[in-house]
Amino acid sequence: MIQPVVQIRQSPAVMNIDADPGTFSIRQPKADLSITTTPGELTVHSTRPELTVDQSKAWAAYNGGKMLEMNKRIYSGIEQLYLQGIARRVEQGNRMAEFFKPGNTISEVYGTDTLPNSFPEMRGPASYDNVDIHIQTQAPQLSYRPAQVDVEIERNAPEIEFTRGKLDIYMQSYGSLQFIPPEINVQG
Repeated sequence: MIQPVVQIRQSPAVMNIDADPGTFSIRQPKADLSITTTPGELTVHSTRPELTVDQSKAWAAYNGGKMLEMNKRIYSGIEQLYLQGIARRVEQGNRMAEFFKPGNTISEVYGTDTLPNSFPEMRGPASYDNVDIHIQTQAPQLSYRPAQVDVEIERNAPEIEFTRGKLDIYMQSYGSLQFIPPEINVQG
């Protein structure tokens, strides 16, 4: 005899998950940059050259120069002429003392002395170098201030946006369990 068997039918539950990931949007604005420049400065201070022209020697050679200098030259010249005259008279006297020597006669000693006594030179010596020129210069004074650059940076924070994704969880079909009993013959 066959024993009747109970049939069991089972269908599993089907769960469906529909998920879209979230998205990030990141935007970074550029930093704000501020540059301030102070230009360098160069200062040059220069003085004019100083020119000194001394032409007193030239004037002394042309016309005797200043009265005091001319008088000094005349005075020192007269003194020199006086000493030369004394020396000439002494020489003439020495020659006359030796009158017995040939060439020392009175006419030869005193007869040749016919030139007049000259007046001393009142002017200074003439020369191409009578004008003195002096140029005095000074080096320029330099001062320098270097340029300055000031840089200011303001950083902007990044802008982050997040868009959530979706997550749908649902049951596509529910699980079931079905028991099917065997057929029972009741007739018999």
